[in-house]
Amino acid sequence: MIVALIIACEVGFWVLLAVGLALRYVAKMPRASVAVLLCEPLLEVVLFVATAIDLKNGAEPDMRHGIAATYIGFSVALGHQTIKWVDARVAHRFFDGPPPVKPPKYGMARAAHEWKTAARWILAAVIAMALLQGAIWYVGDDGDVGSLREWQSRMLFVMGINVIIALAYTVWPKREPAESNAR
Repeated sequence: MIVALIIACEVGFWVLLAVGLALRYVAKMPRASVAVLLCEPLLEVVLFVATAIDLKNGAEPDMRHGIAATYIGFSVALGHQTIKWVDARVAHRFFDGPPPVKPPKYGMARAAHEWKTAARWILAAVIAMALLQGAIWYVGDDGDVGSLREWQSRMLFVMGINVIIALAYTVWPKREPAESNAR
């Protein structure tokens, strides 16, 4: 049931996003669009409650619960950014909006961009780890929480990878190519 609910939440995210953008650009109803887009966090609440009920009813903590916590963390931390990204591209591609702002390519501006990106991913991982820890405490000493602890380790790995990427752009900033004046 939890896996089906995770899939339903992901599909629901994209359906609500499509409906919200259609209301904004096709129906010219920006307030209704905002209302629809504000419903997206409800998907995470439903998934969180269903996961808690599943554990409360005696389900053995396993990969499904780890994926649910991870999905919630990433939706909370990265969902808004995803909506903005899609919105900018839909506006530009189909409704004569301005071109999307591209991230900087070079130097410390690129490093700063990578640190902001890393911060979002780290927040996602921290939220997931906190939910996983809550599940570990909820299950208590009676259940096998090894799979939940494995998911916490995976989140530490995600955090580490993002820090390494941002650090690499800081220590070895990508240089702008020199323009050739010889013709």
